[in-house]
Formats: sequence, structure tokens, C-alpha cells
Amino acid sequence: MKNIAAVFYKQIKDTLKNKTVLIQFLMFPVMAVIMNHAVRIETMPENFFTELFAVMYIGMAPLVSGSAIVAEEKENGTLRALFMSGVKPFEYLFGVCGYLWIACMVGSLIIVLSGTYTTSQAGIFLIIMALGIIISLLMGACIGIISRSQMAATSISVPVMMIFSFLPMLAMFNKTIGIIAKYTYTQQLQALISGVVHGIIINAENLWVLGGNGIIILLLFILAYKKNGLD
Repeated sequence: MKNIAAVFYKQIKDTLKNKTVLIQFLMFPVMAVIMNHAVRIETMPENFFTELFAVMYIGMAPLVSGSAIVAEEKENGTLRALFMSGVKPFEYLFGVCGYLWIACMVGSLIIVLSGTYTTSQAGIFLIIMALGIIISLLMGACIGIISRSQMAATSISVPVMMIFSFLPMLAMFNKTIGIIAKYTYTQQLQALISGVVHGIIINAENLWVLGGNGIIILLLFILAYKKNGLD
């Protein structure tokens, strides 16, 4: 726990210095607050921007920041120095992912507060986001592990992020895209988040798509770790 805490606090200091990572945590929460208060259209569904930016946040912030941090520390030799000082790989991963998860949940709270939800609805909303953030964190860590540099990680994470972040939005306007998008975890999270106000009904499709995506990403993470390690 001491080593995990040390990695956790190190990431806090590094994030405050790294504006590229810091902006990932702030961009969509700020946009959700601004759009919800600046745009008023009569035919627009309630909490439209909150739901839209929530899913985009899940698909972008943890994935991009996770891959960037792991890849950058591999490239700079920081990981090797940490491991030589007694920090084990799993301790490093728990420290980094734990920090990113908490940081993303703070952003998620801001997004939820930008909408109009009861306390119980906000709690369910945050639980859904927490699940999605964990899946995206694993994907981001996987990309960071297989990448030799931060630039290489960015070249992989950006297209992956765009797919998972923007597919749910595009699916709203195109039925063909919707058929494809329903097999992604972000689309299923979009469906669950949209149902928060009306009462969530979890069906078989939600479960097997979310579970299937999670298992596939976890297996990819394990394979990437075994093949490339963190050093």
C-alpha cells in the first residue's frame, strides 16, 4: 500500500505539470456545464448534453490519459527507476489506475451535477460511469504497455478513442451506424445513462455486450502485459 500510495501521489504532481493529461479531465465536464446553461432548444430532450458528454468523457479521458502516462514513463525510463527502487508492476498499475479512476470520477460528478437528476438518479448515473471508466482505463493501459513512446501511444489511442467516444453520438442520427455501435460498450452505457431518468431496464444485450467488451479488453491487457511488460 505504501508503494501504491507513492505512485498515486506522484501522478497527482505529474498531472498538474502535464497540461495534455490535465485537459482530458476538464474538457468535457466544463463543456457539459457550459452547454447545459448556454443552449436552450424547446425540442431538445432533458439532460441531452449531460448524457452526450458523459459517454464521450468515458470513451476519451481515461483511455487517452492512461495510455499517455504509461507510455511516457516507459519512454523516459521512469518505470525502470521505480521498479529498481522496489515498486512492483502491479503496485504501479494500481497506483496509476486508482488515481486516474478517482480523477475521472470527479469529472463525472461535475457532469452529473450539470444535469437535473434526483440524488438516487445521480448515484445510478455515477455507478454506470464508474464501470465504463474502468473498461476504458484497461484499454488505455493496454495501449500504453504496447507502445514504445508517448507519440506511438497517441497514434493508437486517438483513433480508438474517436471510435468509442463518437459512435454513440453518430448512432443517434444514423441507423446503420447504430447497428454497428450497439456492439460497443460505450453505446450500451449510452442506453443505460439515457434510461436513468425513466428507470433503467437492464436487458440481455446490455449485459453480454458490456461483459464481452470487458472480457476482451481484459484479455488484451493481460496478453500485452505478458508480451511487453512495463519496463
